[in-house]
Amino acid sequence: MSAVCENATVISSIQLSPLLSFLIAVQTAALASLGGGPNFDPKFYVDLPLKYPLNVTTKAFQTLSSSSSQNTTIPPSAFQQFQNSYFDEPGSDLPAYTPADYTPTPANFVPGVQNQQVRKWALQIHALWLILARQTAAIVEKEPDQHTLLPVPQPFIIPGDRFREVYYWDSYWIIRGLLVSGLVDTAKGIVESLLALVEQYGFMPNGGRMYYENRSQPPLLSMMILAIFKREQDPSLLKTALPVLLQEHKFWTTDPHIVLVEDSGCNVHQLSRYWARWDSPRPESSTTDTNVTAGLSTSRQKQVYHDIATAAESGWDFSSRWMQDQEHLTTLRTSSIIPVDLNSFLFQMEANIAFFAKVAGDIETSRNFSVFAKSRKKAIQSILWNAKMGQWFDYWLPACSKKGGIYPWNEESQNKHAFASNFIPLWCGVLAPRDKKIGKIIAALNSSGLLLAAGIATSLKETGQQWDFPNAWPPLQHMIIEGLASTKSHQGKTLAVSIARRWLSSNYASFQVVGKMIEKYNAQYCGQEGFGGEYNPQTGFGWTNGVVLSLLQEYGWPADLPIGCS
Repeated sequence: MSAVCENATVISSIQLSPLLSFLIAVQTAALASLGGGPNFDPKFYVDLPLKYPLNVTTKAFQTLSSSSSQNTTIPPSAFQQFQNSYFDEPGSDLPAYTPADYTPTPANFVPGVQNQQVRKWALQIHALWLILARQTAAIVEKEPDQHTLLPVPQPFIIPGDRFREVYYWDSYWIIRGLLVSGLVDTAKGIVESLLALVEQYGFMPNGGRMYYENRSQPPLLSMMILAIFKREQDPSLLKTALPVLLQEHKFWTTDPHIVLVEDSGCNVHQLSRYWARWDSPRPESSTTDTNVTAGLSTSRQKQVYHDIATAAESGWDFSSRWMQDQEHLTTLRTSSIIPVDLNSFLFQMEANIAFFAKVAGDIETSRNFSVFAKSRKKAIQSILWNAKMGQWFDYWLPACSKKGGIYPWNEESQNKHAFASNFIPLWCGVLAPRDKKIGKIIAALNSSGLLLAAGIATSLKETGQQWDFPNAWPPLQHMIIEGLASTKSHQGKTLAVSIARRWLSSNYASFQVVGKMIEKYNAQYCGQEGFGGEYNPQTGFGWTNGVVLSLLQEYGWPADLPIGCS
């Protein structure tokens, strides 16, 4: 049978807008003028709101550039003067907002927290929603050629610091925290805004900026809706969301995201992969990406740019998980990998849509999606599950597929390195709570090396990338804790409590020192922040706050149990 090779695949890129093209030029000029270093953030420059129309600002920039010295580098003082004259501060088009449903001491707030130190901390985290709440300024819609923001209809919660817009998968844990805080209307508003973006684009972009239109993020919109429904038991949201979720599901289950794999029994399975519609430097990191690919051929640069953007779609930007040599970004193969977590999220989505449709009275859609979920579960177990090692592994596609685009299965193509993502299917309900495999999975997690003193490490490979050792990320902790807790295993439930206690203690200890919540932490050492990656550690922090509040709501904290790094 003839074969079709990966390098024949066409990467379809969306067109760069004139505004983004201009701001990338400003970003490049800023690097040349002001110099790099740890405090240079390329995202800052593509977030700048223009004070004047694009043509006016562009002309002023061209005049400034042409009047510079022969090496075309703009003097720092001249560049800074230009920036101050023609741009507002990033985030100034996202004014602060006080949620109407906010109260300083919400009713029935973390009732199981009996320790007064921990309760005080929980209320301090609750108050952070006021700092992170934003709404889109009216001027954004009136002057779209002066803002890279995507306007949304309702206020929302930002992650924090440089992440000054709404983000897709962050919003799930933010919503979980908002529900603990009693901010149900605010949570509903976030979902309404995300639904509006899916209706506009056919998928939920990575975040609320035009430079995120080339990719999505892990698909957790249906889980946000389910969390609100469990709290409110109001079917109206399910009925409103159902047709929009069908749009999003189509995005993830059609070309180029769809992949066909034939197992050892000649059964063909449909799974999905991440795939950004992009083969250029990311606008928000253009100067960084250009540096990564220096010296590569043009065709190889395009492929690396594509896999960089695809890694950003995965949420794991960046990790040895996607690298051929486990170390260098130039060896990324993200778009040629079938990820465990993505397909588990899609199983979860399909099961949720089946449930939503049943509640809405759409029996045909409910039946169809029950079948889709069953088929994906079978595919996950056939292609990604490894019975010997008691966990699921990403599957690396071979260079060539068979005629018809069907890839062969080979156990050697499973990535058998330890990653926290290997255990995400537990959270997504891929196995029944009493499944006999659960004991083996818990044993595999215990022996993986990922469980450390202050949380679950993302991987065992220290690469300097942020989604690798020794970093511990809030969403990964939460999914694995809830996955273990959802089983009927006493050992699993006990381990869930242990990880939750360690994680809360580390977050608490860090907060007592720095007075802020951090984007990620160090799994090795209690109270220490994470590090690495393409930007400095960020504070705020939306999903960190949401995970802490959710865990305190679920597990409480006894009055006589100390918290911290003792």
